[in-house]
Amino acid sequence: MTHASPAAAPEPRAGADLDAKEAALYTTLAELPSLIIAYSGGVDSALLAYAATRVLGRNALCVTAESPSYPERHRAMAAAVARQFDFNHEVILTAEMARPEYRANPANRCYYCKHELYTHLSALTRERGIAVIADGSNADDRGDYRPGRQAAREFGVRSPLDEAGLTKDEIRALSRVAGLPTWDEPASACLSSRIPYFSEVTDEKLRMIETAEAVLRDLGFRICRVRHHDAIARLEFGPDEIARAVEPEMAERIDAALREIGYAHVTVDLRGYRLGSLNEALRLRSV
Repeated sequence: MTHASPAAAPEPRAGADLDAKEAALYTTLAELPSLIIAYSGGVDSALLAYAATRVLGRNALCVTAESPSYPERHRAMAAAVARQFDFNHEVILTAEMARPEYRANPANRCYYCKHELYTHLSALTRERGIAVIADGSNADDRGDYRPGRQAAREFGVRSPLDEAGLTKDEIRALSRVAGLPTWDEPASACLSSRIPYFSEVTDEKLRMIETAEAVLRDLGFRICRVRHHDAIARLEFGPDEIARAVEPEMAERIDAALREIGYAHVTVDLRGYRLGSLNEALRLRSV
């Protein structure tokens, strides 16, 4: 006599934890009378802007800071998403490049950038009676080296995505459901992050980096960074794109284009793209 196998216990519904985190995000936003969102147009700030706009309408002000270290591509993307989803969106000018501490490019360079940003956003909260400043930091950012978080704490900046426990992958999932075109955008950072620490940040370097990365994207590379080591461009690609980059014909095209921009040597980092790769030098210095 055979016996039927006992029915397996039902597994938890896929996405139940994500649903709870999303609900927590909306609950947090609903408790705020108004807020300013530091809106770069990247994956995280776009979802925060979307959620805040759904909850608070015009009482959610999305502010994009324009400066030499902010790529034109990101500026255009932020504006396009804001129009598509009817964000209450404004652009301000920030002047971190006027700060000697920022241009000197110390290990805590991001602190001075964020201090400049939050100084402007705090002035806006006072002028317009807005209750809170919020940024797009998420739960995955907690263990990374992010000196800008110190400036956020000093100015009382809230991080609703982090408070809800949302990770980058979960933010991408919610963004996809919301129809945000940023849901699968590669990680982004300011152009200054391509310059090794303690090497001066200049407008010329930033323009070289931006132009070189535009060349790589025009050649079809999706995940790419141009690390600026003076006359040397060290290129980082996504792991599945390295082989294409070093094909003889493609390598020749890349080399010629970047030499025309002003680089004397063009190299490909065989370890590929990794977030904050220039932070590796900080660990070596500490030893």
